[in-house]
Amino acid sequence: MSGCGCGCACSSTVTSGEAPEKKILAALAKADKPCGSKDIVEATGLEKEVISAEIGKLKKQGLVDSPVRCKYGITADGRASIN
Repeated sequence: MSGCGCGCACSSTVTSGEAPEKKILAALAKADKPCGSKDIVEATGLEKEVISAEIGKLKKQGLVDSPVRCKYGITADGRASIN
């Protein structure tokens, strides 16, 4: 299994039929630290533009936060939404 470096399990745990927001949340849930867009691209296979748009929506919903500039993490509400 190849890793993207953000601590997630990469695409091995993300299925291609999932909605983009679910893919992003799943990748962030598996990360042991905040991830940058590049890490999320590698983990999900989504286009960077799609990730940027979805991250904005997820942040407004309170499912994702940005504890470090240009890095993203999943919130408790985000974890609850995927369980």
